[in-house]
Amino acid sequence: MNISVIGTGYVGLGTAAVFSELGNNVIGADIDETKIKNLNKGIMPIFEPGLKELIERNLKEKRLRFTHDNKEAIMHGDIIFICVGTPPKENWETEMKHVEAVAKEIAENMDSYKVIAHKSTVPVETGEKVKDIIKSNLKNDVEFDVVSNPEFLREGTAISDTLNPDRIVIGIESERAAEMMKKLYNPIKAPIIMTDIKSAELIKHASNAFLATKISFINAISQICEKTGADVEKVAEGMGYDQRIGRRFLNAGIGYGGFCFPKDVQAFIKIAEKYGYDFQLLKATNNINENQKKYFVETIKNRLRDLKNKNIGILGLAFKPDTDDMRLAPSIYIIDELQKEGAKIKAYDPEAMEKAKSILNGVEFCNNPYDAAKDADALLILTEWNEFREMDLAKIKSLMKKPLIFDGRNIYNPESMKKEGFNYISIGRKDVA
Repeated sequence: MNISVIGTGYVGLGTAAVFSELGNNVIGADIDETKIKNLNKGIMPIFEPGLKELIERNLKEKRLRFTHDNKEAIMHGDIIFICVGTPPKENWETEMKHVEAVAKEIAENMDSYKVIAHKSTVPVETGEKVKDIIKSNLKNDVEFDVVSNPEFLREGTAISDTLNPDRIVIGIESERAAEMMKKLYNPIKAPIIMTDIKSAELIKHASNAFLATKISFINAISQICEKTGADVEKVAEGMGYDQRIGRRFLNAGIGYGGFCFPKDVQAFIKIAEKYGYDFQLLKATNNINENQKKYFVETIKNRLRDLKNKNIGILGLAFKPDTDDMRLAPSIYIIDELQKEGAKIKAYDPEAMEKAKSILNGVEFCNNPYDAAKDADALLILTEWNEFREMDLAKIKSLMKKPLIFDGRNIYNPESMKKEGFNYISIGRKDVA
């Protein structure tokens, strides 16, 4: 099939790469000419495991190419995926101008039947708005269908998630569009949920909101564990064996970040308000998440007392491992608050430092975790990269001014850290010294 993907961010690139790998003829389009030139050379704008290899292979096989000419992509695709950004406005409502602009451009340029599928996370009723925009701006008398086909990929495992999804959700209005989408997804063996467009749009927001709520719940439990002397890891394990609950997303830490959960939770609150529902559960989810970062900073301040001129080493900047994404990463807030208290920050992340340099000021960026630990009064773990689990802890201890670690991701065993001679403070577990 001829497939076009408009928008080459985290979602668009993964979508284009996977559909070309499945044998389709794919064009990825973006208005950023420099990005497009680099992509056609196999130079990636983001770090995502497996993405570069997939794109290079399909460029070579001529199943995939990139263009900055949206018209070319629109004319090419039997199915056109809208994967442009839907950033939050200042009031956390979803900014839809990019989606609306693409819809108008599709209307002005398509000359045959197309299925227009939106993958971007959008408010319910977006499908109707996209349809109205296209109808109002059609230059040729052609038929089309709008489809909601939300993505459920996770940064760091996007390729695997796209090729091996838990489910495929397709919101449709016509049998013609349904058959085309089924044909496209036929090589992927996963349950397909065919539903109406509004339900498909809500499935995406509801899924992300529920997962965010699960994270905030265990973070709330972690603070109770610290106050009572319980172990949040054991509490989560005991909860997780209940099949109605499950263990995934019950990992206490410094809160969720990235561009999906914070944005989608706030946007869903706004969507609910629009329809007259006060979504108090999600408001609490958001408040707990924000409080978790503040609580971590207060823990550091209480332990070190005066932070002025203290050397703080930071391990991990990206909001999660296996990505370079710094958007709404907890590290940004934590570093900023420590700097306000006069702390000197040295930081290391395996992939995110280039992007962090444009966001963080006054930070010394290091070549490895050992440089970040050198002469540190404390070391903070903010992202659970496997590289940090495998560090030479004896070397880390020898380099630090004081053997004090604040682990915001609970990657170490407290008793093991005690044997290594560290003062070790984690989330929802007893401190060891």
